[in-house]
Order: sequence, then structure tokens, then C-alpha cells
Amino acid sequence: MQLYPLKLLPAKTNFNFMHFKKISYTVSIILSVLCLISITLYKFNFGIDFAGGISIEVRSTQTPNLTQMREILGELNIGEVMIQHFGSEHDLSIRVGSNSEENLLHNINLIKTALNTKLPYKFDYRKVDFVGPQIGAQLIQSGLIALTLSFIAIMIYIWIRFEWYFGMGVLIALVHDAILALGFMSITRLDFNLSTIAAILTIIGYSVNDSVVIYDRIRENLRKFAQKPIDQTINISINETLSRTILTVLTTLLAALALVIFGGEAIHSFSILIFFGIIAGTYSSIFISAPILTIFARQTKYRINKKN
Repeated sequence: MQLYPLKLLPAKTNFNFMHFKKISYTVSIILSVLCLISITLYKFNFGIDFAGGISIEVRSTQTPNLTQMREILGELNIGEVMIQHFGSEHDLSIRVGSNSEENLLHNINLIKTALNTKLPYKFDYRKVDFVGPQIGAQLIQSGLIALTLSFIAIMIYIWIRFEWYFGMGVLIALVHDAILALGFMSITRLDFNLSTIAAILTIIGYSVNDSVVIYDRIRENLRKFAQKPIDQTINISINETLSRTILTVLTTLLAALALVIFGGEAIHSFSILIFFGIIAGTYSSIFISAPILTIFARQTKYRINKKN
């Protein structure tokens, strides 16, 4: 029995992606500006990793009354207390922000004592973490260094593998994706923690991989169709890699969706940001990094459509 490869699209597609480049530029600029405004005005909802404080995961023998728990812990005057379910109704995440490294251990003991003595059910303390604000500041600095080094490494790779204007296209797409990811975290108020840095690095890597596949085909077709306008060549290249792009994004989104649904509270922000970032990265590779080559490639030997 002969097996045939999976095809979601016809063998040859002819969608005119370049026709929408001005619209995609406008949409991306507007979204980027909104994200930058949100980051500037509202900043981020820093988690315990960066802001400092206490994080406790507990499992109760009965379904707890969250309102009563908030009132009991609020009377301790140890800082802002956040309590929410994760996983099941018996699993709770208790988080207390703190601007001081003093009394962290003392506050943990206060929380345990209050829960054990003032509530009619028992708790199993499955995880207890605390981070001082000084360590949080160091983690922020380390995260920024990691992001900067990743950008530099990617640009060196693209510079070696492709012509200079491909590097400019990737750089703009990566900045675009990073701004949207950070803006998404600011707008949604999801916890900004160490896993968020990992998610942003993953999004950047995914976006680069997607762009490189399209760039390889564009470079081949620039040599193959040397007399065609570059916008037409780019359009052909995007269509030729479209089936691969759709299969990749669908399978990756399914994996990310599984993390969102079953990953639990510990990677909640990471999972949602990855899901959003995959969509943003796919969009930028098709509608940003590829079409924008028509601007930078005017300095090259390839024939350009002067009407653009």
C-alpha cells in the first residue's frame, strides 16, 4: 500500500500575501505602540521570582473557602495576599508579596499557624518558596542579558548564512515579536516570572526558525527567477512553504494548548505566552520579515518592482 504525505492545501497555492503588506505594517505598528504604552504606564505584574515574597502551594482535605482564607491571612498584615485554585478544588496557590527580606521565614510560619488553627480542615504544604527583592533584581538583570545575547547570537547566524538585508528583516521581526510578547504580559497582567523569560526566548527561536525556512526559499527563487520583481518572488516563496508553515504552527499550538489546559499553575503564564507567541511568530514570519525585504533589497543586484 502506497502512503501519501499529509496535505492541508493544494499542491500549488497562489495567495497574494504581498498585497496585504501595507495593512500588516500598519496593524503591527499600531499593536507595537499600544504594547509600548501599556508597558510604560502599567509595567508588569512581577511574580515572586522578580518582586520578592512568599509562594506556598497547599492541598486541603476539603474544598476550602477562599473568602474566609483571604480574611484570615489578611488579618496578619504581612502584605498583599493572593489565593487561587490550580489543578483541582483542593489545590491552592498562596502568594504574598514582600518588599523586605526581613521576616520572610517568620511570615511563612504565621501563615501556616493561621491556616492550621483557624480553619476546620488540614493542609498538606507541598511547596514553599521565598525570594528576596534583591535576588529578584538580579534575576531581572540576568533575564535582560539573556535576551540581549540571544538577539546578538541570532543576528550573527543570519549575517553568516544570508545577505545583510535578510538580517535586517529578521531583526525587525524579532523586535516586533518581543514587543508583542511583553505587551501581552503587561495587558493581561499574567505573572511575569522566570518562565516568562524562557517563553520569550522560545518565541524568538520559533520565529527565527519559521523565517529562515521562508528565507531559504526566497534566496533560491531570487536566483531561479532573476528577472521577476522581488515582491512577486517573495509571494511565490511564501506560497511554496505555506503548507509546511501551517502544519508546523498547528502541531506546535496543539502542544502549547495541552500545556495551557493541563500544565497547572506553575507554568500557567509560560503556557499562555507560548500559545500567543507561536501565533505572533508565524504572523511576523509571513507578513513582516518576508515582505519587508522589498525595502532593504533595493540595494542589491536583484531586479525590484519600481512600482513599490
